[in-house]
Amino acid sequence: MEKSEISNRVENTIKAILKIDGEIAPNANFIFDLGADSLQSFELVAALEEEFNVEMDQDQALKAQTVSEAVDCISSYVNK
Repeated sequence: MEKSEISNRVENTIKAILKIDGEIAPNANFIFDLGADSLQSFELVAALEEEFNVEMDQDQALKAQTVSEAVDCISSYVNK
């Protein structure tokens, strides 16, 4: 799967979970820039697993602090 497609799907999932309108920068930090709390972090991981039909290592997934890190994390599962 192309990284641009992964990026678009990740961004749309983030917008849905965090209820964000508008653009999200690739370097946006989930907590500091997008206002995610710890519960929303777990919701994001679950939503991304469902969106891409993968099961991620929770610790590794939660280490992703920015949108681009989340895209890289998902890419490692989708493009195996």
